[in-house]
Amino acid sequence: MDLSDLLFAIYPYAKSLHIMAVISWMAGLFYLPRLFVYHVEQAENVPESLPIFVMMEDKLLRIIMRPAMYVSWAAGGLMVLTPGLVDWSSLWPWSKGLSVLAMTWFHHWLLIRHREFASGVNSRTGRSYRMMNEVPTLLMVIIVVSVIFKF
Repeated sequence: MDLSDLLFAIYPYAKSLHIMAVISWMAGLFYLPRLFVYHVEQAENVPESLPIFVMMEDKLLRIIMRPAMYVSWAAGGLMVLTPGLVDWSSLWPWSKGLSVLAMTWFHHWLLIRHREFASGVNSRTGRSYRMMNEVPTLLMVIIVVSVIFKF
């Protein structure tokens, strides 16, 4: 069995794993900015809640989001390597790829914000986190439309 045959054989598994990992990653990308909103807004009212928010954010990042991002990339990479699956002369793999890179950037942006919260130096408002909460939605729309319509 050569590499192409192996990639074709594991394709349904890679695709299934990719979908599950992306769902998990997206859930975290949607939820973490919302946690930041609550973190900012509750910090004024309930100071003893701060370590609880830091712990929740940390666990979401380490236990769910980071592994889900890695598995999304790995399973997606396997699918990209499957011969004949991607038409590189089309626009869709490039729009999806750029959106995935932007999603990964956003993940790291959230990680930096979490580190700021953990060190007590957050300077952003709940409103700014609400606005940033729209970033993964926009990227998800671009990715899904790109893959489904393959323009």
